Amino acid sequence: MLHLLYVIAFTILAFLAIANLIRNMLTLGMESQRSYAPAGWSAGNGAATSRPRPVPHPEFLDDAGNVINEPLLVMRSMSVEDAREHLDALYDSSPGNSNSGETREES
Repeated sequence: MLHLLYVIAFTILAFLAIANLIRNMLTLGMESQRSYAPAGWSAGNGAATSRPRPVPHPEFLDDAGNVINEPLLVMRSMSVEDAREHLDALYDSSPGNSNSGETREES
């Protein structure tokens, strides 16, 4: 008899949890569709009809606040030998390098 009571209680709790989940999903969906006007704007001055301008990321702005219209990263092509020389120089100058005074053999 006690088992039946547990099954009924947990069934009711499961239905309440599923109903709460569905209600929260519907509320979240409706809230995501709502548009909010900026602070200080009333509905009488056309805030509901005008769309807010997107604010660019601060890295796309210069010191004066104007949008930069040039590439932010310019890479030059380099050969494999140049890259290997740079990496070897970094490795040789690293503080943990045990053979810093010796020359390495070419393989």
